[in-house]
Amino acid sequence: MTAPAHVAQRPTGAFIGASWAALLVGAVVYLMGLWNAQMLLNEKGYYFTLLMYGLFSAVSLQKSVRDRLEGIPVTGIYYGLCWVSLGIAVILLTVGLWNATLAASEKGFYAMAFLLALFGAVAVQKNIRDVAQFRIAHPEIDGAAAE
Repeated sequence: MTAPAHVAQRPTGAFIGASWAALLVGAVVYLMGLWNAQMLLNEKGYYFTLLMYGLFSAVSLQKSVRDRLEGIPVTGIYYGLCWVSLGIAVILLTVGLWNATLAASEKGFYAMAFLLALFGAVAVQKNIRDVAQFRIAHPEIDGAAAE
């Protein structure tokens, strides 16, 4: 049974750790792949920029969705831009990998690392916000002890 939405719950340490692990493993492995890739520097820059753009747009979208759920005003244009930005990042990665002269296994490697990093970024953002709200709702609990 889930608690009502107005009750602040602290995410478990396991979920916080798994979220950070997903973000770090996805991003670091993706970047290690780029570092070791036999491609031109401008191609590496393209894929690096897509990772940064994707991470930023995923976190912005998560924050916008959460703000709206909590009644915090988010303009429709910003909310829409968050969705469009995330879509553009995924489409650009897909087009880049589709046209790349990489082995299919390398293409899959980049796609999965990218998606893992995006998932991790969204989960980390959610956890940071949940912990902050929990601390506001429960100031009597020592923040260090709750970690």
